Amino acid sequence: MTDGTTNGLPMDDAPPTLPSGRRRDAGRGRGRASGAVGGTDGGLRAARLGPQDIVRLGGTGLRTRPLRVFLSALGIAIGVAAMIAVVGISGSGRAEVDRRLDALGTNLLRVAPGDTLDGTEAKLPHEAVPMIGRVPPVQQVAATGATDAHIYRNEHIAIGRTGSLEVLAAGTDLLPAVGGHVRRGRWLDSATEKYPAVVLGSTAAGRLDVYTPGTRVWLGGRWFSLVGVLDPVPLAPELDSAALVGWPAARTYLRFDGHPSTVYVRAEDSQVAEVRAVLPATAYPEKPGQVRISRPSDALAAREATESALTGLLLGLGGVALLVGGVGVGNTMVISVLERRPEIGLRRALGATRGQIRTQFVTESLLLSLIGGLGGTVLGTAITAAYALSRDWPTVVPVWASAAGIGCTLVIGMIAGLYPAVRASRLSPTEALSGS
Repeated sequence: MTDGTTNGLPMDDAPPTLPSGRRRDAGRGRGRASGAVGGTDGGLRAARLGPQDIVRLGGTGLRTRPLRVFLSALGIAIGVAAMIAVVGISGSGRAEVDRRLDALGTNLLRVAPGDTLDGTEAKLPHEAVPMIGRVPPVQQVAATGATDAHIYRNEHIAIGRTGSLEVLAAGTDLLPAVGGHVRRGRWLDSATEKYPAVVLGSTAAGRLDVYTPGTRVWLGGRWFSLVGVLDPVPLAPELDSAALVGWPAARTYLRFDGHPSTVYVRAEDSQVAEVRAVLPATAYPEKPGQVRISRPSDALAAREATESALTGLLLGLGGVALLVGGVGVGNTMVISVLERRPEIGLRRALGATRGQIRTQFVTESLLLSLIGGLGGTVLGTAITAAYALSRDWPTVVPVWASAAGIGCTLVIGMIAGLYPAVRASRLSPTEALSGS
């Protein structure tokens, strides 16, 4: 320090006023030599420590014990990294879901028959699809119809071993409406929809172990030719375990009654709620109460709520790890006080006040926690980035998570260092020096 203190150490609180004359002058001289500053009443008072002096004093205690500081900071860093990694990985997963939904569209509504008064399933009218298509905000409409047929790999498979696969009638406009894609072969067209041709969902193809277009499968008591295999359809997962045949072919070969079992509706993004409100009366004007309307994104929202509960649990575990790190900081500071009693006594003898001793040890604790918090933030961000990169997800680390992690470490560091700081400040110079 450049303010006249001895060895950078300030003097204690002002001593009693010295007698007038030469002894007061001598006292003032000694005060200046020791870093004391003359008071307005002729006494001495301790010099003030600036922010740079406080940080320098706090850092000195950390530099002299690097291994202990590293281990204590590591405990804090692990807790912070756990918290940030949990939030970051969850956020990255949600960002990937949102990205896929944006690509597929969240304006898809599903219309299905409800139950009648006697508990049986109602049937949508044949005209449901064209009637829905006349609603102005509707952009696309397509339907599937359930049949009583079953599909087998060949005619030798025992009846009843269906593998929980459905056979659905489908129109040529179904795939664009649900945002599906063909993995192999092609989709139904104006030619194949009239003949015994079938397209398998991704799960159905796996259960039948049939992937090559042109392969024959036993469907509804006759041979159908495989023309395509679909990729998984996130917004219509029921299609993954289904065999899809053309609407005219289902009527011709499978005795399909023509009633749609599910209608997929694409509406303008800004009009989804309005279209959803009028769909029951539009699809079944006579009995709108027997129509169910759902939205695939609602199921995704429920899944996100489940993930949020799991995230809360993992955040709790991260908080426990952070608390353990704080206990390590407190332990380090208590041991530091015991080992540095001679230093504390010397500083008190040279004039350092109790408040300055408290400030020094609290600053050391805060610096130790800050090092751990910054290290944990970097580590947690790196873990999130590595995991997201391995899954081809966007990397998302909320700013609030990093700020909360560092803020929590500072609060824990202050609490952990408060008791050792108070204990150090209560040591009298003679007690501390005698203990050396």
